[in-house]
Amino acid sequence: MTGRLVTVLLFCIFRTAAFQAPFEPGVPGGTLRVAQKAEPKTLNPLVAIDAPSREVIRLLHADLITINRYTQRTEPALAESWKAAKDGRSFTLALRKGVHFSDGHPFDADDVIFTFQVYTDKAVAAPQRDLLMVGEEPVRVRKTGSHTVVVTLSQPYAAAERIFDGIAILPRHLLEADYRAGRLAKIWTVASTPQSMAGLGPFRFREHKAGEWIRLDRNPYYWKSDANRRRLPYFDEVVLRATGTEENQVIRFLAGELDVLGRLAARSYAAIEQKALPDVQLVDAGSSLEYNVAFFNLNTSAPAHVASKQTWFGDKRFRQALSLAADREGMARLVYGGRATPLWGHVPPGNRIWAAQDIAKPPRSIPAAKQILTQVGFQWDSAGRLLDRAGTPVRFTIVVSSSNSERSRLATILASDWRELGIDVQVVPLEFRALLDRLMNSKDYDACLLGFGGGDADPNPEMNIWLSSGSMHFWNPQQKSPATPWEARLDELMRRQMTTTDFAARHALFREVQQIVAGERPVISLVSPNVLVAARRSVGNFRPAILDSYALWNAEYLYRVTSTGGLGQITKSAQVPGKR
Repeated sequence: MTGRLVTVLLFCIFRTAAFQAPFEPGVPGGTLRVAQKAEPKTLNPLVAIDAPSREVIRLLHADLITINRYTQRTEPALAESWKAAKDGRSFTLALRKGVHFSDGHPFDADDVIFTFQVYTDKAVAAPQRDLLMVGEEPVRVRKTGSHTVVVTLSQPYAAAERIFDGIAILPRHLLEADYRAGRLAKIWTVASTPQSMAGLGPFRFREHKAGEWIRLDRNPYYWKSDANRRRLPYFDEVVLRATGTEENQVIRFLAGELDVLGRLAARSYAAIEQKALPDVQLVDAGSSLEYNVAFFNLNTSAPAHVASKQTWFGDKRFRQALSLAADREGMARLVYGGRATPLWGHVPPGNRIWAAQDIAKPPRSIPAAKQILTQVGFQWDSAGRLLDRAGTPVRFTIVVSSSNSERSRLATILASDWRELGIDVQVVPLEFRALLDRLMNSKDYDACLLGFGGGDADPNPEMNIWLSSGSMHFWNPQQKSPATPWEARLDELMRRQMTTTDFAARHALFREVQQIVAGERPVISLVSPNVLVAARRSVGNFRPAILDSYALWNAEYLYRVTSTGGLGQITKSAQVPGKR
């Protein structure tokens, strides 16, 4: 594909998403009540990886350059403008003047220098660090004035502007001592005091009640204003309630206790739709960027009872056979009511630019799966149990987050599919924090079902998943050197696409990444759910997007509508980017 044709293709893909109508002028005041399935684990952007924590952190902090979740394009944020050098290796950012943190302390270039020093420090081990490594060297930031910084890369970087999104600018005046003392991983918990925190986002932390809610106040120093030059945000406070289960979430919403349901399960969406409430707007925003996968534990430091099974897990033919047995269409139908897309590759079709179109999509076939297992040396006993070459019955467990009802149901279906091969598979639901502890610390699990994606359409934010040294390369993370030739090839391809500025060449590199993942099956891709959200019609400027955070990406512009002017019927879909 020529570069010119790719340019035309990009224009066609994005031309419906390029326009965003201005937000309506809002009415200041009121409380926005938002549902969360689980409590945030931390308020620290340097360690947060769970979705509830990230959702709160986005409201507390700001980026230098941000990705507009609706148009999917970059926009000025704390950097009001930027200019790239001709060699593509450095960017000069002009920072906004007169900006203050939520505690009133002035923001300047020293905060930016400090922030990037922290994020790129290997000892801090921030999940964003992999994204800020270009050519195996961290990006370097220097100031050329009190509100001007120059960001230098070791080599040209594709989609360089997008790396600044998700890098919360930190308050040097509060955190420098903790950084020097090596305490950053322990700061800013949900039990911390508001006085110990400061951010540059539209809201600031006020209080947390364990098991119930976290309350945020309007940041009186927030730097962004509306078209009428009124300082945002409109709402005085945001209360994020931990509902525990999706059912509780829906019950509270229908009772009028909640204003926004940020991401709905398909059956909850259907249940609310059946009520046909005139004061509720439901939106199916189309195919998401999220992809649910199953993977096996290949950690060399796994406990002995797991290591004994890695002969199975480490054979790609075993993984390919189990992939063939997975009923993806059934998962999309039974778990999501058809509001989802079966996946054979790890890039969902909602990612219209990057999803490879030539990934093989073999139909589910238990006989074909059994044939592969037979070729590998597996056999079945008289009771139909699958045995390995040594005559050992094949049995293992799948861990899954208990707080995600859809993912738990996916795990149940997948276990049932694999039992048809004669495998004794048991599902073990775990609280999300306990699940992460097993994945990242104890390595005590056999297989896991987890969801990835949602943050950006570009491949670069997932460097820490696909690099063998990545902290989220979960099946065998943080390898000192690639454990397999195909992982070494993935490393090479991901690093090359990261620094290739020609789109056609970069597209070909990432296409090969997808082909390797589909062939080797380190993760077995299953299904990508649609983005389904709900809100009261009294929430103005509500514009869901398919990028996370789906419903609160424009939280500073949301406001309470004081006069409905007549309410229509439920909106079942909206024209947003990614709508199929």
